[in-house]
Amino acid sequence: MANKVFVKRRFQSSNSLLTEKNFWHEMLIGKKGCFVEYGINIDGSAFSSNPNDNLGRSKWNLKNLSKLPNSTLRLLDRVIPGITDPMLYIGMLYSMFAWHVEDHHLYSINYHHSGAPKTWYGVPCDFASRFEKIVLNHIYNGEEKEEIGVSKLLAEKTTMFPPNILLQNNVPIYKAIQRPGEFVITFPKAYHSGFSHGFNCGEAVNFAIGDWFSFGEEARQSYALLRVLPIIPYEELLCKEAMLLHNFSSKNEQNSGSYFSTKLSFVRLFRTLEQNLWRLSKVLRRSLSSIRFSDQQGTVLCSICNRDCYLAYLICNSCLSYCICLSHVWDDATNWIDCSCGSKCNALFLRDGMSTYENIARKFEQQDGMSLEIRLETKNYHEFSEFRKDYSDYFKLEGKSKFKIDVENSKEKTRRMGGRALKLFQINE
Repeated sequence: MANKVFVKRRFQSSNSLLTEKNFWHEMLIGKKGCFVEYGINIDGSAFSSNPNDNLGRSKWNLKNLSKLPNSTLRLLDRVIPGITDPMLYIGMLYSMFAWHVEDHHLYSINYHHSGAPKTWYGVPCDFASRFEKIVLNHIYNGEEKEEIGVSKLLAEKTTMFPPNILLQNNVPIYKAIQRPGEFVITFPKAYHSGFSHGFNCGEAVNFAIGDWFSFGEEARQSYALLRVLPIIPYEELLCKEAMLLHNFSSKNEQNSGSYFSTKLSFVRLFRTLEQNLWRLSKVLRRSLSSIRFSDQQGTVLCSICNRDCYLAYLICNSCLSYCICLSHVWDDATNWIDCSCGSKCNALFLRDGMSTYENIARKFEQQDGMSLEIRLETKNYHEFSEFRKDYSDYFKLEGKSKFKIDVENSKEKTRRMGGRALKLFQINE
């Protein structure tokens, strides 16, 4: 079918510029009734699985990528097609992939197995926000009230427009022609699109390394605003990677840049948790009913915004099925604590071994340049740093469960802690 269409339209595959010009002509003023097929997200791989040949063993074999030692996705306990395992893409003349970023702002790698070339367009991640504004104002003409709505539309992968619109609005754009035997890598939060010059077969998969975590957190925040179900457990991956990095840091100094990014993201995560617990102490005061510690529970999703929760969350003490992430303690309204079962979501879950995570975060924060960066990011820092002076009164609970809180009053101890606002507590029955 692809070859028949190619011959009928009398295009010459060797002329990439002519093919590109005609593609946009068809897109903008093409005749109705002209259809293009594209086989996307096909389970399987065209790479060898034979461990006895070079390709089967190669690290460039996309089936092996997620399992490599520096791959963050090696920590996932399940197979996710397209993210941990590659998928195939069968195209024809003018088969296109619309403007989008990867799920969770992951990296992607695409290998061209055979057939006609592909044209790729890419926008640097630093211009992602400006890209979305251009789409909002020039493509959807302001129909969406906020950029966050535009990002949701772009995630549907149906928005395609020519690159000159971006150039006219001072958004840099880059083009690549991919031929058989070549890889194309897209970077986190880099919008990209493209089309095929004829029949071809490609294969793609996502991947992540240490410097992805900051982009992953940004995607996590965006998903929560849109109430989008996450595909991968970001917080759990970050905690597991930080734990491994702490245990084997002496062996990994050669990749200090990527590992510094992982450490910085983990410290940010823990500092945010501390701020949320600080806020929780102000909002709920004495209404917390109990504390639950466990390491058996995996990641859960917030019943309000679908944010993934691993370290801490609030849970209904009656039905045990309604969970709320601690980010909602900053909401103006307080009805988020009400469970549909009629009870209150006022039991606090904390992962067992929190003191270990806290110690790791504290050790990471002592690295050069990290403490200052985190301090500048902290909301209400001065008020927050006063938290330790009297927060022992905030978590007095009714019933059997009581916090045993080690309050640091000494200025010297406070100085050694680097201004940290939470001393982890233990539970006494």
